[in-house]
Amino acid sequence: MAKRVLMLSWEYPPRIIGGLARVVAELSKQMSQTGWEVHVVTSDHPGTAEHELIDGVHVHRVKTQTDPTPDFLTWVHRLNFGLLQYAMALHRKTPFSIVHAHDWMVGDAAWVMKVGMGLPLIATMHATESGRMHGIHTDLQRYIHRMEWRLTFEAWEVIVNSHHMHAELRTLFNLPADKIVIIPNGTDPQVFDFKFNQQSLRSQYANPSEKIVLYVGRMVREKGVQVLLDSAPKILAAYPNTKFLLVGTGYYTDNLKHHVSQLGLGDRVNFLGYVSDQDLLRIYKIADIVCIPSLYEPFGIVALEGMAAKVPVVTSDAGGLTDFVELMVTGITTYAGDSSSLAWGILEVLRNPELAQRLAQDAYEKVRNIYNWKVIARRTLEVYEKVLKEAQQIGPDGVASRPPEPILAASPALPLPSSTKSSKSS
Repeated sequence: MAKRVLMLSWEYPPRIIGGLARVVAELSKQMSQTGWEVHVVTSDHPGTAEHELIDGVHVHRVKTQTDPTPDFLTWVHRLNFGLLQYAMALHRKTPFSIVHAHDWMVGDAAWVMKVGMGLPLIATMHATESGRMHGIHTDLQRYIHRMEWRLTFEAWEVIVNSHHMHAELRTLFNLPADKIVIIPNGTDPQVFDFKFNQQSLRSQYANPSEKIVLYVGRMVREKGVQVLLDSAPKILAAYPNTKFLLVGTGYYTDNLKHHVSQLGLGDRVNFLGYVSDQDLLRIYKIADIVCIPSLYEPFGIVALEGMAAKVPVVTSDAGGLTDFVELMVTGITTYAGDSSSLAWGILEVLRNPELAQRLAQDAYEKVRNIYNWKVIARRTLEVYEKVLKEAQQIGPDGVASRPPEPILAASPALPLPSSTKSSKSS
């Protein structure tokens, strides 16, 4: 009988708020091709079916929690009731082997599936509230921080996507190092392997002599778009034929547009807002630079997408970006929050076509060989198998019935922890 995993995620395509949706979609798709039966239970999205099979993945969307809610936390609580309703019904019909929760917003449902149904719980922490907000300052942030801590405490293993996140969770939640597994995010270079009229699309945004600097991401303060805008006058002074395309939506958009007006950059900066996945692939391919100026970045999947599109990337040195963007090898890293440093990095690429070509090619090879979803899915399944083996060794009193044997990871580059922690069955 096939092993079955229940994935809980508050977003899943076509509902895409951040990188989490893309990660869950690609990871679940690759897992379904390995013999595992994958069920994703997620929030509703207009125009979608309650249940559909997508790329071998059973996607279940909560259609029962439709009552208006007065605030964000009430919506989260109602979502968890809906997730539980679906997950428990599926589990009773055919039991799951393991539950995998993505971030705190599905933590209550995951906790009940662990405690009430006896399923081993894996958690992936894609970011933290403290990291996003540069500390905990409000009652809402304190609540979210506690929910994040509880999910990491209840999980048998916690997956993070970078060395930065590994250190962050150890500091914030006092997690033991051997409970945290680093498995990076990935991308699929093959999605960029198509032809279209690049010149026609490019002419909509820039003249033939102009270079395009592309930003893709949420319009929120921690993504550092304001730093990119502050760097623009320095870039334009040295390289006037530059255009800036900004893709994404978010609460900070109006502030950024006002900032553009203050800087007098209205004819140099183009806010594209929301862009469909298919259109975004094309926009990547007409860019000369992909810029990720983040102040906080657990991983930076947009940088991988730029690398997969064979576009040189210029990033900040925030968080997980430095795990795979190596200065002058696979891209250019600059000081986070420093517009002069960012301007330097962008100008290095604009002024040196040979450097730009070498960076793009070396980065593409790294993405193709290391940061691809098949490898990442395999590493994640290694964690599942390890946890399932350990769970069989834990007796009803929470004590190992026999000494566990060390389990060696099949991927030596990212070894799995081998120790058994008594808190796992808590």
